[in-house]
Amino acid sequence: MEEAHSNSDSEGLHEQLEVIFDRKNSRRRRASIISDPRNGHQRPGSARSNTACFVHTLLSQRAREETHTPNPAGESAQRPADKVPDTPHNGEVHRQSRLLSKKQLSDMAFNIRELSKRLGHLRLLIKVKNVFILTKARDQKLIAHTREVTKWLLQQQNADGQLYTVWVEDTMRDNKVFHNGDFLQLNQSHQDRIKYWNNELCRKKPQQFEIVVALGGDGTVLYASWLFQRIVPPVMSFALGSLGFLTKFDFDQYQKTLTRAFSEGVTVSLRLRFEGTIMRSRPRDEVEEHQSRDLIEELIGDDRDKADTHEPMGTHNILNDIVLDRGPSATMGTIEVFGDDEHFTTVQADGIAVATPTGSTAYNLAAGGSLCHPDNPVILLTAIAPHTLSFRPIILPDTMVLRLGVPYDARASCWASFDGKERCELKPGDYVTISASRFPFPTVLPLDRRTEDWVDSISRTLNWNNRQRQKAFDDAKASKDDK
Repeated sequence: MEEAHSNSDSEGLHEQLEVIFDRKNSRRRRASIISDPRNGHQRPGSARSNTACFVHTLLSQRAREETHTPNPAGESAQRPADKVPDTPHNGEVHRQSRLLSKKQLSDMAFNIRELSKRLGHLRLLIKVKNVFILTKARDQKLIAHTREVTKWLLQQQNADGQLYTVWVEDTMRDNKVFHNGDFLQLNQSHQDRIKYWNNELCRKKPQQFEIVVALGGDGTVLYASWLFQRIVPPVMSFALGSLGFLTKFDFDQYQKTLTRAFSEGVTVSLRLRFEGTIMRSRPRDEVEEHQSRDLIEELIGDDRDKADTHEPMGTHNILNDIVLDRGPSATMGTIEVFGDDEHFTTVQADGIAVATPTGSTAYNLAAGGSLCHPDNPVILLTAIAPHTLSFRPIILPDTMVLRLGVPYDARASCWASFDGKERCELKPGDYVTISASRFPFPTVLPLDRRTEDWVDSISRTLNWNNRQRQKAFDDAKASKDDK
């Protein structure tokens, strides 16, 4: 192959790969080389007649019919996966993946996976100027560690000779532990280069920061995902928590780790996130109030194209899981499960956990779900204490749009939570739409142990497959006993 390069359009949304083979065709199979008719070399014609095979005859007939007959499945692939509201909710309808067609959602998921594969084999050299530090604001020990890292960063400079600007949470502004000592008075420039962030700044200007340094446990990493709902800077997490599935670096080596990352580059892995949208049932007109409503009919039946049945009331991008449970109710919940345009089942249980591959070691694991490598493009669906002997956890493709709702005839409401936050009540008729998010979560991986990182984490934290090895036979003793 002589040359291979990619061209992208002005918006950077599509990518085209052009491959040019050399003139000698040295690497191509002989049967795949097309002769040039101008040189007198032409492939001989075939005198083969149409096949008499019944199966191939039907296939040929089907191919001719498909060229003239519209394909209903193709039309459904172009339809949005969920109800399109009459008016945009907060002006963000075009950004929600639930409103993409099946083909658009598949293309988006494929492009994210391809990008993640490429990034896994590259070392990105990021010109870091603004460092975002995230920690638990109520943990005094972690605040002391934040002060230590901040003090060290203010004394460093990048490859271009520029000094770093360090961003800490605005709650640190008056924190006595963080301001203990005189490290801000050592140099006047330190006071100008330490800034304070809040939730609003993270939402409006995520591109302000080149990298996020997380000091804590897995909850701190999930907090970073909650802060940056769309664009997420690369997150470098240092282990200062309990288990540490998502924390990749040892805090005792933070100076060496950060210096190497800023000077030599980082390797980034894109973690799949889900987009969850709460859909509220709209009240019927007075004329239709006496008519009973059916959630199945409104989502996949005759009323699926009616936009006045439900309205969106909030969207969240999550890294771990979306959980529907019975909440304070003493009775089990009833939940309808839909996948694309199909009604899967009605679940009667304490709840349902829909987890990303990253969240497979969280609530999904406690509910009996499978462990899943974070590179797998899947959705894990696990029931929580189902009132049946036959419900088993299932794994679905990430190109599917799930809808979990409370039927109109349910005895009680359900409650939904998104990565353990934003808990809200789902009344009869409400449902949650879950689909792959357009905004993945970039995590920085250790350069020296990228491949075995996940297996090492489940072995270290969960003692995965940890048992005493079976003893081997003593052949010498056995032969002696036989005599």
